[in-house]
Amino acid sequence: MKQSASSEIENAKDTTLDELFNQLNSDINGLKDSEAQERLQQYGYNELLEKKKSPFRKFIGYFWGPIPWMIEIAALLSAFIQRWEDFVIISILLVLNGVVGFWQENKADNAIELLKRKMALQARVLRDGKWKPLPARELVPGDIIRLRSGDIVPADVKLFDGEYLQIDESSLTGESLPADKETGDIAFSGSVIQKGEMNGIVFATGMNTYFGKTTKLLTGVKTQSHFQKAIIKIGDYLIFLAAILVAIVFIVAIFRHESLVETLQFALVLVVAAIPAALPAVLSVSMAVGATHLAGKGAIVSKLVSIEEMAGMDVLCSDKTGTITKNELTLSELTPFGDYSSDDLLIYSALASREEDNDPIDNAVLKKIETMDGLQEATNGYSVLDFKPFDPVIKHTEASIESSDGRKFKVAKGAPQVILDMAVNRDSIRENVEDKVNVLASKGYRSLGVGICEGDECHFAGLIGLYDPPHEDSAETIDTAVSMGVDVKMITGDHAAIAKEIAQQIGLGTNITTASELEGKTDLQAQEVVDRSDGFAQVFPEHKYRIVELLQNDGHIVGMTGDGVNDAPALKKADAGIAVAGATDAARSAADIVFTAPGLSTIIDAIKESRKIFQRMKSYSIYRIAETVRVLFFIAISIIAFNFYPVTAIMIVLLALFNDAPIMAIAYDNVKYSNLPEKWNIREVLSMATFLGIIGVISSFTIFYIGMHVLNLNQGMLQSFIFLKLAVAGHLTIFLARTRGPFWSIRPSGILFWSTIGTKFLATLVVVYGFYISPIGWKLAGIVWIYAVVAFVITDVIKVRLYSLLDHSELVFSR
Repeated sequence: MKQSASSEIENAKDTTLDELFNQLNSDINGLKDSEAQERLQQYGYNELLEKKKSPFRKFIGYFWGPIPWMIEIAALLSAFIQRWEDFVIISILLVLNGVVGFWQENKADNAIELLKRKMALQARVLRDGKWKPLPARELVPGDIIRLRSGDIVPADVKLFDGEYLQIDESSLTGESLPADKETGDIAFSGSVIQKGEMNGIVFATGMNTYFGKTTKLLTGVKTQSHFQKAIIKIGDYLIFLAAILVAIVFIVAIFRHESLVETLQFALVLVVAAIPAALPAVLSVSMAVGATHLAGKGAIVSKLVSIEEMAGMDVLCSDKTGTITKNELTLSELTPFGDYSSDDLLIYSALASREEDNDPIDNAVLKKIETMDGLQEATNGYSVLDFKPFDPVIKHTEASIESSDGRKFKVAKGAPQVILDMAVNRDSIRENVEDKVNVLASKGYRSLGVGICEGDECHFAGLIGLYDPPHEDSAETIDTAVSMGVDVKMITGDHAAIAKEIAQQIGLGTNITTASELEGKTDLQAQEVVDRSDGFAQVFPEHKYRIVELLQNDGHIVGMTGDGVNDAPALKKADAGIAVAGATDAARSAADIVFTAPGLSTIIDAIKESRKIFQRMKSYSIYRIAETVRVLFFIAISIIAFNFYPVTAIMIVLLALFNDAPIMAIAYDNVKYSNLPEKWNIREVLSMATFLGIIGVISSFTIFYIGMHVLNLNQGMLQSFIFLKLAVAGHLTIFLARTRGPFWSIRPSGILFWSTIGTKFLATLVVVYGFYISPIGWKLAGIVWIYAVVAFVITDVIKVRLYSLLDHSELVFSR
C-alpha cells in the first residue's frame, strides 16, 4: 500500500462521485452482505448517496414510495370514475405529503449539519513559528501538523519527523490490523492514530483527499434503536390489520356486486388513512428537536438514536479524569529519592515533557517549572535528541537527552510501578515507593514516577504528585442520577486509593475494585464483582470494554463516558457512548454523544431529554393504534354489517389531512420525564390503545344511531355528521393518550394545542358549509361537539382508572 499511496492520492483528486461509487462497488464485491453493509457505512455511503441526489430529486422522492404510491393510485382511480372532487383533494394530499416530508427532513438534516460543524476535527498546526490548534477545515497544502495517539488524521499528510506511527486505516481499507508508518510514508485523512507521534506536511485537503469527505466516522444516524424497532413493529402490525380489514371489505363488495373500481378507490384511501404514514417524520422530528435542545446545553448528538437509548440507561460507567474531575492538573508535591533533589526531579520531569503535545500532565509540569526561579533556564542547557510520547500500553514517556557538556542520558516519566521496574535498585526501594504512593493517593494526588538512565543503569529519581480536583457539580450530578434510577460506577486508571478519595469527596460509594480482581474469573463470577462495585481502579482499555460487556450481559442498558483513545473500544461497545469535553478525535468518533461543556452535569439534561422523547413516542404509539382501531373497525363493521359507507373516500382523505399537523406537533409537546429508566411496556401500550380504540368504536356507532334514527338525517348529511365526529373525537384522543392522569394534569404545548384546535375548526367549517361534502349547519355541528366533549371526559375518567389497574397488575406480576 505504501508503494501505491502517491498514485492513489493523485487519482483520488479528480475522482467524480460516480467513480467513487464504482470504486466502492468494486471494493465490496465478493463480501458477505453483513460485511458489505459495514464497509459501506465505514465509507459514508449514505452521505455519498445524498450528494448524488439533487434537492429536486430528493423532493420527487417523496412522491414515490409505499404511501405516496397508494395515494397516486387512488387519485388515478378517482379521475377514471370521474370523481373530480376526490381527485383534487387526493392530489392536494399527495403534494402536501411531499412538501411536509421534504421540509421536515431538510430541517432535521440542517440541524444535524450544524451539530456536526461544532464537532469539526481540530489539528495542531505550526503557523508563524508557533504550534496552535486550528479547525481541520482551515488546513491548506503546505501546513505542518502534529499527529499523536488518539487523533483522527485531518488531511492527507506526508510524514517527515518522528520515529513511527501506528494507524488504524480500517475505515478506508477494511484492514483490521494497524498500519505502521515511518518518515516518508502517507497518513490518510480519516484514519485514526493508535500509537506514536510524528509531524507531517499537508498535501491534500477536503475533496482532494483519498476518500474525500466520505470517511467521516461520526456518521451513523441511520442506525435503529431498540425503541425505534418497537415503534416500527407497531407500524407493521397496523399495516397488517388495515390490509386484513380492507380485504374483507373488498370481498364483501364482490359478493354484493358493487363497483370494484369505487371499492378499490375507497379501500386505498382507507389504508392510507389507517397506516402510520407520519411515523418516520414524527421520529425524526422528535429526535432532531431533542438533539437541538441538547446542543444548547453542551451535548452534541452524533447518532440521533442514542438519545432514545439513554432513556432506558440504568448504569453509567463514568471515567474519572476530565468527567468527574476537572482535568486541570497541578503539580502539588515533589518526593525525591536517593541523592536527587526536588530541583533535579522537576528538571527531569520537564525534560520528559513536550509542550507542543498539549498534554495535561506535561502542561502541569512545564507550568510548575516556569514558576521556579532559575530552573527554566537550567532546562535550556539540555537538548532533546529523541522523544517517545506517552503510550497507554507501556504507560510512560521517554526522552533521550544531551547536556551542554556532552553527557547523554535518558529520562522517563510515567506510572510509578513502570518506572520502578526499570530501576536497578527496585527491590530495595519498592516498599518505600509504594508507601509514598499510598500517602499521596490518600490526599487525592495522582503519582507519577520519574527515572533517569545512564548507559544500562536506571535510577528511580522520585515521585511527583498531581492533583485533579472534582468539578463543583459532580457530587450533585451523581446524587441526581442515582435518584433517577441510574447506578453510577467510576472507572479510572489511577491508583485505588485515589479513586476511593475522589469517590468519598463526591458522595459515591467507596467499594472500589481493582481491574486485577476481574482477571481469571468466569463471566458469571466477574458479573457479581462488577454489580456490587462502586468503581474500578487501575484499569486498561480491555478492562473497560469487559466491564461494559458484563453489565450488558446482565441485562443493563449501559452508558459510558470517556475522553482518550483507550476509552474508544468501551465507548463503541456501550449502548450510549459519551465523549466528554476535550476528548480525543478517536473517542469522539466512537461515541454517540459528545459533550462540549465540562463536567458530568450535562448528562442529566441528556437523560431527561431522552426520557421526554420516549414519553412523546409512547403517546404517539397509543394514539396511532387507538385511531387505527377506531376508524378501521367502525368503517369495516358498518360496511359489512349494515351495508352502509359511514364516510366517503374524500372524507377519509380529509381526516388524514387534518391529522397531519397535530401528529407532527407531538414532537414539541410538554411532557414529564420519568424518574426511572424507561422500558418498552408493549402490554400497557396495547391495552390502553385498544381500550381507547374500542371506546371510540362504541361512541361512533352511538352517534351513528342518533343521526339515523333520532335526527333522521339523509345519507349525505349523516356521512358529514359522522365525519365531523371522527375528526373532533380523533384529535381529542391525542389529549387522552398523552397523560396517565387526568387530561389536564400536564398542560399541552402551545403548538400541539393550537394545531389541534385549528384543524378541528377547519373540519367544522368544511361540514358546516359543505366543501366537497353535504353541509349540516352549525346546529348539528354543535351537537357533534357537545357529544364528542362529553364522551372525551367520560373516557378520560375510565382511562385513569384503567391505568391504576394496570399499575397494580404490574406490581403484582413483578412480585
